Amino acid sequence: MRLGRVLTGVVCAAGALGGIALAGRRLRDRETERQVASLRNRAETDRGKTVSADDWADLPGPVRSYFSDVLEPGQPYVDGVRIEQVGRLRPGGADSPWKPFTATHHVTVDPPGFYWDATVRYLPFVSVGVRDRFAGDESGASVSLFGVVPVDSAGSSPELLEAELIRYLAEAVWYPTALLPGEGVEWAAIDDETARATVEHGGVTASLTFTFEDDEVRRVHADERYRSVDGGFEPTPWTGHWHDYATHDGVSVPMAGAVTWHPPDGEFQAWQGRVIDIEYR
Repeated sequence: MRLGRVLTGVVCAAGALGGIALAGRRLRDRETERQVASLRNRAETDRGKTVSADDWADLPGPVRSYFSDVLEPGQPYVDGVRIEQVGRLRPGGADSPWKPFTATHHVTVDPPGFYWDATVRYLPFVSVGVRDRFAGDESGASVSLFGVVPVDSAGSSPELLEAELIRYLAEAVWYPTALLPGEGVEWAAIDDETARATVEHGGVTASLTFTFEDDEVRRVHADERYRSVDGGFEPTPWTGHWHDYATHDGVSVPMAGAVTWHPPDGEFQAWQGRVIDIEYR
């Protein structure tokens, strides 16, 4: 009898959690639709711009080689992109355990913006929604149980805006026409394998060092990117790694990557992900 009552309790608890998760999914889907619509309404999504070899003719050598390899003259500039991802991340610092995630990343280019909507699995019936938003002069990050119950959030601030613009620039390897001078990116030579890219938007400036190997971007690095620490922000060296390039709609992009923070007490990887689908607009 006792075992029966225990099993009944477990089944009821599982059912309740499942119901909460389902209701949360519906609310979250509606919120995602609203955020993505807002992001796209701000953007120019039918510009009709096409790629030309003249777009990179005056750039440093490794940058010219990169664009020649990943783009084809005549193809359209990317106005927007939807990227499906899977992987794992550390919700906290270096000591926090890895947790699996799935995510949909929506990006616009003119103006720069994105909405990253991830589900992080903690237990079989317990998930956490993580959202990262950058649109115009607004930014925000939030964490919620089942994607509904607020757990943590960060509102728009100069530090978060800069951190998000750095993220946009680093991830432009997935939408590489956004790295062309015609999209406002300035390139400066460093050596035969590296160059610095800088972009300004809404009074905020982001700058990254790009390292090239075999005409592909393999590493991006920021000497300082703001990192959330104890309710505030700390400027911390930050590195992104890209590999496993493949061609989608005529564009060569990395299908896998990882992110590393380099705080004074020791570096640690915070994100490892893989692209499972990509759709350009």
